[in-house]
Amino acid sequence: MSIPPLFDLSATIAVVSGAASGMGKASSLALAAHGATVVLLDRHEAGLAATAGAITAAGGRAVPRVHDVADVEAARRLFEWLDDEFGRVDFLANVAGEGLLADPLSITDADLRTVLETLVVARYAHCREAGRRMLRRGSGSIVNIGSLASLTALGRGHAAYSMAMGAVAQMTRELSTEWAARGVRVNAILPAQVLNPGLERRIDEDAAIREKWLSGIPRGRLGRPEDIQGLIVLLASDASSWITGALIPMDGGNLAMNAGGSIGPQFSGDQFSGDQVPGVQA
Repeated sequence: MSIPPLFDLSATIAVVSGAASGMGKASSLALAAHGATVVLLDRHEAGLAATAGAITAAGGRAVPRVHDVADVEAARRLFEWLDDEFGRVDFLANVAGEGLLADPLSITDADLRTVLETLVVARYAHCREAGRRMLRRGSGSIVNIGSLASLTALGRGHAAYSMAMGAVAQMTRELSTEWAARGVRVNAILPAQVLNPGLERRIDEDAAIREKWLSGIPRGRLGRPEDIQGLIVLLASDASSWITGALIPMDGGNLAMNAGGSIGPQFSGDQFSGDQVPGVQA
């Protein structure tokens, strides 16, 4: 009997936003490497062309499309185009989206609405349009890229961004609960600091912030875009058929570590015996 590979995506139509760079590009390359036809979305045409070129050069299938993820009406047009072009969508990765860093007291109502409309309302529109089509077929998978700010506070001007990311986490949980029995899975990946172009600009502006971030990451390094590749293939594939509503940290251990914790082997095993530590017996 032939058993299909768990991670075979050769029959999958995958849609990835933010595909011109960073985690969106890395996700697209990984999905294509496992056989998916990948619809690449981004505002930046040159970056889209580069990602598409890398996929086709490796023997994969890519369809680049200039797209603004913040535009709700563009979401409707996108999925109507997908209907005509492919007749279905099997996987959606909502990767792209810009936040705002500002002192909470300086954030205007207009600023806040812009962040929420971009990261929550427009992202929901993409989930809704994909969900309609997936529910009709009785199968599909959606992944939202959130942040550790979906669950914890970051400070340093992240209030508006964290509010939006918290909403993305609840959007993911609610949609997964609504749609699971009808064959559609919805999960979220919550990265810590990943070296995308925006993060690299922040490090260039303030070199000390890199060490601040590293102090909270037991793994001892910042994230790389390619760190998402295994997770994105897992969640697109039948290997994750019983995983839905999950908020999956991708953070080098950041979320696990207590804020007062210490990274690395601070003490060797023979420095303490049970009678030296209250409440512990040797």
